[in-house]
Amino acid sequence: MDANETLIGHAKKAMANAKAVYSGFKVGAALQCKDGKIFTGCNVESSSYGLTICAERCAVFKALSEGYEKGDFIALAVVTEKSGPISPCGACRQVLWDWAPELEIICKGKGDDMLIRNIKQLLPEPFDSDNLK
Repeated sequence: MDANETLIGHAKKAMANAKAVYSGFKVGAALQCKDGKIFTGCNVESSSYGLTICAERCAVFKALSEGYEKGDFIALAVVTEKSGPISPCGACRQVLWDWAPELEIICKGKGDDMLIRNIKQLLPEPFDSDNLK
């Protein structure tokens, strides 16, 4: 099993814990750190949709809350069973840029198709607070 398949497997396990009570659209994510540690996340919905958290941000925030820092992350798998490969939403793309500007993102959906991109491809002109200094 290659590294992408392993990461996808972790994301699928995380997706089983998704709380998609309103949309029915479960998503799982697995974030790999440079040291090999993997953090997973799933989407958790709120009746006030703006308070919902996506699987990708859940995984990133778990890693950050455990002491990992910007640049510690190398790959992220995002999975769902409802469609073809889905890529992170705009809010997640910005968070991923902020904390993992070299990240490779593996997107897997219902079929065999996979989409592999880096964050720079998904967010070519990010808001970058470093430019404000």
